[in-house]
Amino acid sequence: MLEVIHASGFATIQDLGRSGWRRFGVPLSGPMDAFAFQATNLLVENPVNTAALEIGGGEIELQTNQDCVIATAGAGYSLSVYTWEFPLWDSCLVRAGWTIRLKEGSLPQGKTGGGMWAYLSVAGGFDVPPILNSRSTYLRGHFGGIEGRLLQPGDQLKVGITKLPLAALSGRTLIEEVRPAYVESPTIEVIPGPQAKSFTDESMETFLSSLYRVRAVSDRMGYRLEGATLSHLRGADLISEGMTIGSIQVPADGQPIVLMADCGTTGGYPKIASVIRTDLSLLAQCSPGKDSVRFQTTTIEAAQQKYRTMMEKMRNGIIDS
Repeated sequence: MLEVIHASGFATIQDLGRSGWRRFGVPLSGPMDAFAFQATNLLVENPVNTAALEIGGGEIELQTNQDCVIATAGAGYSLSVYTWEFPLWDSCLVRAGWTIRLKEGSLPQGKTGGGMWAYLSVAGGFDVPPILNSRSTYLRGHFGGIEGRLLQPGDQLKVGITKLPLAALSGRTLIEEVRPAYVESPTIEVIPGPQAKSFTDESMETFLSSLYRVRAVSDRMGYRLEGATLSHLRGADLISEGMTIGSIQVPADGQPIVLMADCGTTGGYPKIASVIRTDLSLLAQCSPGKDSVRFQTTTIEAAQQKYRTMMEKMRNGIIDS
């Protein structure tokens, strides 16, 4: 069992999401940075869909009442266990009674820039009740995770059963060469959207040549961007249709919105493009109100190959440190 001592920001339990329910209006949810999430589970030999802790824009402190092995990953955070500082992208043994702290910033003194989300997996996973076949927290729907809400002091997080000895799971790392290249102003690859031709040629050129700032009002539902205005050929409204994470909508004000993990299942604004799966992690780790992004097009075939290569490297990149 791990007890939450302190929590701020967006601290929730997530797995890879509530797939299969979007036709009923239920969002996917799941992690904002799926790469870092899956890496933490692989580091402790969990299935990649095992429930883990996600923290964004805040800090969390936990205390253990049993020996366990944890793994952390992400960007913009530092980890301390008991009296020691540890790097992210590693697994480590935690003794009963010790405290675990995930703090904003890559150094103990606080946030130093870069990154937004971090993940903490425990060998055996967090054993919370599944809702609609998923343990992911959907905050707007008030279900999943712990009572459908943010984690708070006093929460008891039950740990599942491990299949391997703890000593065999600790001291592992994901080599740096295969980790995402998180930067404050990434270039994000996109596939042209189903309504790309609903924009002027000049707007498409503008979209692909401009720097867009991630606005402070962004959240798990969507990252709102601010930059050069995009113009529609026939207005900004269309009959609502299915939406998915990574879709880039452009409402009447001409400012793009990238749909993220908790996005709705339908929408009625034209979609100029969709972020490819591998680059969603880079976008998610941009700090709202601070970081900016650029876009460039790619092909579906190239995007699929990039994803297969990324997953293969992640599975093969874990070594004993």
